[in-house]
Amino acid sequence: MTPLYGSLRVHHNGMAASRETRYGEPALSVINRQSFAEAMADISSWPGYAATPLHSLQGLARKIGVASLHYKDDGFRFGLDSFKALGGAYAVERLLMDFIRKSDPQLNPTIEGLTNGQYSDITNTVTVACATDGNHGRSVAWGAQTFGCHCKIYIHSGVSEGRKKAMEAYGADVLRLDGDYDHTVREIAADAAEHGWFVVSDTSYEGYLDVPRDVMQGYTVMVDEILNQYPDGSLPSHIFVQGGVGGLAAAVCGHLWETLADERPRFIVVEPDRADCLYQSALAGAPRPATGDLETVMAGLACGEVSLIAWDILATGADDFIILGDDVVGPVMRLLAGGEDGDPAVVAGESAVAGLAALLAAGEDPALADALGINQGSRVLIIGSEGASDAEVYENIVGRSARDVR
Repeated sequence: MTPLYGSLRVHHNGMAASRETRYGEPALSVINRQSFAEAMADISSWPGYAATPLHSLQGLARKIGVASLHYKDDGFRFGLDSFKALGGAYAVERLLMDFIRKSDPQLNPTIEGLTNGQYSDITNTVTVACATDGNHGRSVAWGAQTFGCHCKIYIHSGVSEGRKKAMEAYGADVLRLDGDYDHTVREIAADAAEHGWFVVSDTSYEGYLDVPRDVMQGYTVMVDEILNQYPDGSLPSHIFVQGGVGGLAAAVCGHLWETLADERPRFIVVEPDRADCLYQSALAGAPRPATGDLETVMAGLACGEVSLIAWDILATGADDFIILGDDVVGPVMRLLAGGEDGDPAVVAGESAVAGLAALLAAGEDPALADALGINQGSRVLIIGSEGASDAEVYENIVGRSARDVR
């Protein structure tokens, strides 16, 4: 029976691989060190690349009762306010490089040539397209602007106007549709097929796997930064990661599993109870849709269907799946903004705090802490997946602007 702790539910994954299990297929065909090396070489050469901060939150660690707490703050990535900057833009770059080679086999395109417009006569003929809750679309739009192609984006009715304008600021043509995220995914796929656009999606489905794999591989750059930033050669014992379609969680899980082998941390996926596709898939042991209405303040996690290639990793790589309600979001955002007992103030958006909220619940509930193996010796890592990706929404929830918090 799934334990119930207030509005938070936990499912311990009965299919989880043991720590002795080697990283292998099918996960290896999705996330692997060779493809990471390619992504790292490309992304680190982009203008403005820098590793994002890994904050030590020892004040909050003492409050929770764990040995250490680190928060990877990806709210700064390329000025796009989320980790998604690594994925969509990387997939756009890969797509355009391949298109240039096929258009003129004598060309050997470079990142520098792509960013300075050297191949613009070719890239100007390309339109990339995607559906988005906001952050992925911003990355695709920025990638299209940076690398010199056109961009079409479909958003659903729940995407804020601020996020829409942020994508338009990078030159994207953004169309709002009725319905939810999964509806926009289907519509953009149909329209792209009709008009000859290239879909750059962060979720995979039957017949569409390669581009989402590139998106996920881009995310592993963040994971490798974390391994290089962790203090004194230590490693986390637990990691909490937000859900969504599963792309981020699977990228983090796969890279750590392959790199750390039996030293990999306990891996906990957290998502909204109204957008619980990963949780439901874990219950069933196979991909299943969300049971909720997807109406959640955690807008970037409002996804109803699992990415198939993400599930190839999470089915056995994730140890626990947690769902929780929207009521936790505001308090945790404000807690991070205020800093706890000397901790740095952190700007965390609505979709960035689910993992920390679950950890805080464990700090208040001994039964939950025991269920997750959390104790005074635990070294916990939280993936802070976005900053104030909508400045107005952030200020309304926190009561201060992101600028004031920082």
